[in-house]
Amino acid sequence: MSTWSEAELAALVDEATVDAYGEEEQLTGLFTMLEEHLDVPFTTMVPGAEARMRSIDLTPDGRIGALCSHGRVRQAVGILELPLPRAAPEGAERIEAYRRWAGRGRTPRPSRGGGSQERTERG
Repeated sequence: MSTWSEAELAALVDEATVDAYGEEEQLTGLFTMLEEHLDVPFTTMVPGAEARMRSIDLTPDGRIGALCSHGRVRQAVGILELPLPRAAPEGAERIEAYRRWAGRGRTPRPSRGGGSQERTERG
């Protein structure tokens, strides 16, 4: 459950999207807000394992994605799919603001690639 009020989250969304025209520009504003204020890396859970969220990026299907790692496995996951740890990182309220924005009828375009990507780095 969020520890931030609806008014606080709405203010963050407004701040990030103030000069945006259309959903794509709003998404870019929200991404920029996260990129500037979210303290990464941090530990979170991906299905079945604890992982480190290393970075964020805009995905081709119109979402904000997180690159997570567990050992040598790297996996791209939608940031909305990641639970926040109990000791939330600095800037975590901005993920909640993005969740609020996405939940107001703004949905990502359907994925063309069929879900998250996983790869193993070779050392």
